[in-house]
Amino acid sequence: MYEEPYRWVEAVGNRRQYLDAQFAQGSPVVGVSCDQGILLMTMSKGTPKLYEIYDRLALGGMGHPADLEKLRFTLLEMAHVEGFNRSASDVTGSRLIKYGIAPVVKQAFEEVFKAPFIAKLLLGELGQKAGKDGFLTINYDGVFEEKNRYAVLAASSSVEQRMVEYLRPQSCVSLKDAVDLAIHAWAIGDRAQRHTDDTGGDPKDGKGSSDQPVADSQTLMTHIRQCMQGKSIECVLLDRHVAGTSKYRTLGSGELETLLPKDLSSALT
Repeated sequence: MYEEPYRWVEAVGNRRQYLDAQFAQGSPVVGVSCDQGILLMTMSKGTPKLYEIYDRLALGGMGHPADLEKLRFTLLEMAHVEGFNRSASDVTGSRLIKYGIAPVVKQAFEEVFKAPFIAKLLLGELGQKAGKDGFLTINYDGVFEEKNRYAVLAASSSVEQRMVEYLRPQSCVSLKDAVDLAIHAWAIGDRAQRHTDDTGGDPKDGKGSSDQPVADSQTLMTHIRQCMQGKSIECVLLDRHVAGTSKYRTLGSGELETLLPKDLSSALT
């Protein structure tokens, strides 16, 4: 009887190791706020990882496509029920994450005889004006954090820290600035994940990635071009200047071509 709590702790620890390993090959997600709105960016092999949730809410995710789809549908349903029963202004990222999806993810993680969600989520919420935008991230164990200006998802906290260290001192005004920042931050995260995996480091602690030197812009661009041979850049914008209630729109290849650095725009064609 006295061994049961220790067995549970051990089981939870094993689940963390298993889940951390599942994200090692995932594509990081970057969210950046700018004057025009909120940009979410990642790279994918065909299955979308960025979604519209409600009028001023967009979602980015890492993990198993089936789990991401299930959580996306749950958020969609919660948002529209809330909007119908109350009002559109009552549908906020804070309510959806804190009182809705976080308890569900936490319960699934801690019930060791059931499968957990192999998913990490980033929710961007467009403010009424620049400077009022917000982000929420939620880990596979249900732990959530509120951010402003930017937010990231990556395989481990150490990789996320490297991406944040790049974003923190940067200023972002235009949409072009946001795309440039996001693509560089994504490359920093993806390179760090690959370095950790290649050196046999534990994705949980990022062993190996913390000692990797910060790459210069040209090295990052080379890495992105190599990734674009098998993946495509996925960018969406919560555009505060769009008329109507829904602010979500996808940045197509034509628009991206004008926003990406010149040595990347040619790779879109």
